[in-house]
Amino acid sequence: MERASKFLYKVVEDKTITWFKNSNEYLVLENTTADILKRLNKGISVTEIATALSKKLAVPLEKTIDFILDLEKRVFNPKTTVETEIVNDYRDIKKPKEFEYTKFYKINSIVIKVNFSDEFELSLVHPKFSHLEIESTDYTHEFIVFNNNGFIFLYVNKEFIGAWSKKEIHYFQGKFSMQFIQKIHQKEEKEWMGVFHASAVSNGEKAMLFLGDSGNGKSTSLALLQANGFTCLADDFVPVDIEKQDVYSFPAAISIKKNSLETLLPLYPELETSAEYHFKRLNKIVRFLQPNNSNFFAHLPCKGLVFIKYEKDAALVCSKISKIEAFQQLVPDSWLSPEIENAQVFLDWFARLDCYQLTYSNNKEMIQTVSNIFNNEL
Repeated sequence: MERASKFLYKVVEDKTITWFKNSNEYLVLENTTADILKRLNKGISVTEIATALSKKLAVPLEKTIDFILDLEKRVFNPKTTVETEIVNDYRDIKKPKEFEYTKFYKINSIVIKVNFSDEFELSLVHPKFSHLEIESTDYTHEFIVFNNNGFIFLYVNKEFIGAWSKKEIHYFQGKFSMQFIQKIHQKEEKEWMGVFHASAVSNGEKAMLFLGDSGNGKSTSLALLQANGFTCLADDFVPVDIEKQDVYSFPAAISIKKNSLETLLPLYPELETSAEYHFKRLNKIVRFLQPNNSNFFAHLPCKGLVFIKYEKDAALVCSKISKIEAFQQLVPDSWLSPEIENAQVFLDWFARLDCYQLTYSNNKEMIQTVSNIFNNEL
């Protein structure tokens, strides 16, 4: 008898990427281990699987039985985790009648009104979207953000979306951004394949994702490319849809760290007088640069993934890297759809992409290299 647990498998290079429906988790497995999972899921007995494996690997049967039993226990009987949440059905939560701040953000023809209960909630959202602010009384959608008993609440068009403690601010910001793109592009959450912690740049025909650890230079590289004929599609929050697997525009400003100002001020003198924000939780001081995108409805196919790193005095090195290595860096910081059909599309999409590692210190060389990748000249 087949088990109720569902898996997806994708052979990439010499490994098998396996998706677990119950946990929406992706693991990179040896092909033999993935094959055992397939057999267990089909209801084949441990003894039968272990006997075949023992002969194939020429190891004692007892060892293969122990290995399979341990695998079965970890996969089919995962530890239960208790998610922290407010024990409340929210019916008793009263939305404020007055708000300290009300902002209107215009994205092409769409106007989103956001009410903030105080300056703290404003600081979580407004800096990245201040370049979109207009004076208005008309709006397409209304967001409400307020604090109650130490939790940040979000309502969109009078519908309760969620509540988060101050320790979960990044989850609130992610959900706010998710609601933002849904309203801009008129796509529900199930219509998105994933959202990636990356920067996205385009040459007008295709998009490319820059990834890497914080401080590696994703946003600075994006700003340099924007000043040299490329278009900023998104910074930090990059949505990809399920229908075409296109990279979609997200209208947030580019986050510029203090140590990048010397490089970027000759290109963007407006950064000299722009507001500075100190995010203590992230231990960084940033300014925000307006993206040069004139069409926030834009979406383009993805050319590839580039793991980028600025390293002082380093010679430029750019080469294709293992897709498995790229996958293991991409997934942990990403939101990926839990729908089984969408997970399959994600695996197929990723398998088609070229993945690069780009290390540089010379800005002109980096810009030329990115151009070469777009033009298939690398």
